[in-house]
Amino acid sequence: MRRRAVVAQTRAETLLQLRRGENLIVTLAIPLGILVFFAKVDAISTDFAHPVDFLVPGVLSLAVMAAAMVSLGIATGFERRYGVLKRLGTTPLSRGGLLVAKTATVLVLEILQILLVVAVGVAIGWHVPAGIVPAIGLLLLGTVAFAGIGMLMAGTLRAEANLAAANGLFLVLLFLGGMAYPLAKLPTPLQDFAKALPAAALSETVRAVLASQAFPVGELAVLVAWAIGAPLLAARYFRWEE
Repeated sequence: MRRRAVVAQTRAETLLQLRRGENLIVTLAIPLGILVFFAKVDAISTDFAHPVDFLVPGVLSLAVMAAAMVSLGIATGFERRYGVLKRLGTTPLSRGGLLVAKTATVLVLEILQILLVVAVGVAIGWHVPAGIVPAIGLLLLGTVAFAGIGMLMAGTLRAEANLAAANGLFLVLLFLGGMAYPLAKLPTPLQDFAKALPAAALSETVRAVLASQAFPVGELAVLVAWAIGAPLLAARYFRWEE
């Protein structure tokens, strides 16, 4: 019974996510738009021979951030505002089942994102490297970190404040995450600050394994710290009602 309830809730959550136009803009249109635009205009200077080799890892990381932090966080915040979480918590689904369903929904959305980003990347000249498998593992780790951040904001802020915070943080991390603009181009103090954030940690580690570069162990440590700390804080401070 509970398994069927989780499957049904996952299906419902996924359909709702795919029907929200603003959600599709953040999770699909923006990442794909950045990939195609910057790959074609050649507006950035990197150490890579082709811009697409720099951009695909960053856009994959951006897609994960959009799905796990922005989409999940905003939807959960408004469900909390309108009492949906409270009502679902009293059904056979249970609160634990609801969290499982939300996690599964994010993973389904990310699979779609990864397939589209890789397909578009290949169409504009990217070659899928052998490092795609460890890259997926890093993206899963990033999912945990960003989902923790999204749920922390959703469970502690009012819905409107959470909406503004999630979108604002998305823009900040997009700029400081080394996703579409190289970290090396930033001023040194800003670089040091950016490297302590999960966005740069994810994009730099994914880029390293996809490009077969020296692996940045320090960035991995930062990502792991966020993947542990953010969910723990979310679990500690999350309130099911406003």
